Amino acid sequence: MTGETMAGSEELADRFEEHRGRLKAVAYRMLGSLAEAEDAVQEAWLKLSRTDADDIENLGGWLTTVTGRVCLDLLRSRAARREEPMDDTVGTFVPDPVLRPLAHLDPAEEVLQADSVGLALLVVLENLAPDERLAFVLHDMFAVPFEDIAPIVERGPAATRQLASRARRRVRGATPSAEPDLGRQKEVLDAFLAAARGGDFEALLALLHPDVVLRADSGELVRGAAVSKLVQGAKAVAEQALLFARFAQSAELALVNGSVGVVNAPGGRVQSVMGVTIADGRITGMYILADPERLERLAAPGLAG
Repeated sequence: MTGETMAGSEELADRFEEHRGRLKAVAYRMLGSLAEAEDAVQEAWLKLSRTDADDIENLGGWLTTVTGRVCLDLLRSRAARREEPMDDTVGTFVPDPVLRPLAHLDPAEEVLQADSVGLALLVVLENLAPDERLAFVLHDMFAVPFEDIAPIVERGPAATRQLASRARRRVRGATPSAEPDLGRQKEVLDAFLAAARGGDFEALLALLHPDVVLRADSGELVRGAAVSKLVQGAKAVAEQALLFARFAQSAELALVNGSVGVVNAPGGRVQSVMGVTIADGRITGMYILADPERLERLAAPGLAG
């Protein structure tokens, strides 16, 4: 490789890095998996490195489109592999959470958190068809024009607009309202952990919305009481909280996708992460990831020792 070519490669890599954050955000919202999002971004880089970048007028738009196409292929492949579940674990998938320490947020970090996407929304996005998810994520979340999305889904702009519109209606109808104030979120979760640690069933009931839904994703290999499950109703969820009260002893609060959540990490090893939605002082949704394989890959900077 000549010096000139090497310099050109380094310049291209630098230009790509300027867009990496946005590309990973696109891929994460498309896939709900941090590892797969990284793979999709890497694939976009490989495609760029094999392309004459001088012919690309809008590098950011080109990379976003390529990343979207890679994610769409992954989603279609995932849908093709998915079999009808034969047990009560239907609807238990919890996307990979993004963790941050609760304390000592600097202004730059607060900006990142303001743009974060909650686990509740990611769960809703999981129920969209791949083409709908792509159209909604690229247009509604990243302002990509329908004219640029249409070739990816192999439809015209009008049909692509309909995909996003259909997805938007489903998202609005299924995404719960949430308390935006981190301080009030913390108050509710502090009280929840105190009630769980103290075995106070009535206090737990008071903190849970009557129609609260708990999703616990323990992965495919976990069996017994910790198996993946979908639990509905305040009484049933409170009973689950008491059943696993011993884990509350080592739990600590953290930011989970920009909202206050709970990390259980005895001895510094993350065993579960719980995101919640809170409205009017009560918990309406709980999203627990306890899959050992996925948690092993989870980055938890500044958490759990």
